[in-house]
Amino acid sequence: MSLVSAADQAPPPAAAPPFAGLRIWFTMLAICLEERLVYRGDFIIGTLMRFLPIVTQVFLWTAVFNATSKADIAGYSRNDIVAYYLLTMVTRAFSSMPGLSGGIARSVRDGSVKKYLVQPVDYVGYLMAARIAHKLVYYLVAILPFAGVFYVCRSYFPPVPDAVTVVAYVLSLTLSFLLGFFMEATLGMLGFWFLEVSSIIFAYMLVQYLLSGHMFPIDMLADIPTGIAGVSAAEVVRWLPFEYTAYFPAAVWLGKIQGATLARDLAIEAGWVVVMAVACRIAWWRGTRRYSAFGG
Repeated sequence: MSLVSAADQAPPPAAAPPFAGLRIWFTMLAICLEERLVYRGDFIIGTLMRFLPIVTQVFLWTAVFNATSKADIAGYSRNDIVAYYLLTMVTRAFSSMPGLSGGIARSVRDGSVKKYLVQPVDYVGYLMAARIAHKLVYYLVAILPFAGVFYVCRSYFPPVPDAVTVVAYVLSLTLSFLLGFFMEATLGMLGFWFLEVSSIIFAYMLVQYLLSGHMFPIDMLADIPTGIAGVSAAEVVRWLPFEYTAYFPAAVWLGKIQGATLARDLAIEAGWVVVMAVACRIAWWRGTRRYSAFGG
């Protein structure tokens, strides 16, 4: 008589249903959407307040051009500058990730991140779902104010570009969202190595705001020397990924980047997304292997 152990008699474990990971991700997205809609009044007021600086920028650049005899600055007329600023607001609505890096660092510090180490939920995937939910609610609230502002300021804009440029613009916005997400998520995961990262985050936000082209077009740095022969400040900035979070999509819509240069820059932006996505995954993998949390 042969002896068969209970382990041999047990049926094999059931295979995971197809697309189970995708189904979990969409469930997380739905839950995050519900969370964003809990405090609707506060979210709406905060969103609308972000449109107030538009008036300041219009007055500022009008005063700048009134104080100079030049018709344009670095190839931008007053109308171009106002249109550029409004377009960078759209880009920033995609690429900015308020509270993401700080929230990750805080969850590492207080130990709340440990639940993602024992549950079958991918932490980076959850963060992505939460950020998409945030953006969807933001666009739902901001679409009418954006439409109103662009209608009032329609005289500042050139004619609508051709279909290829529009497609490139939409693609650049999508890539700017992914790039902004992975850059800030990677920054937040420095919390695995540093107890307090608020100063690092502040320094990053300052550098990113200056070098992304949100304050002024990067083209205006072309005449600023760097001390390197034949290399301007604008060229140095373009070696970095920051321009794709504000300047690049706006410049695409305004026709400042076209043809082969446009295709090359889109490829570079996609490359930066891949680089930062890999960096984010490596930071998460390395960080969780050196992480210790205590308490319930």
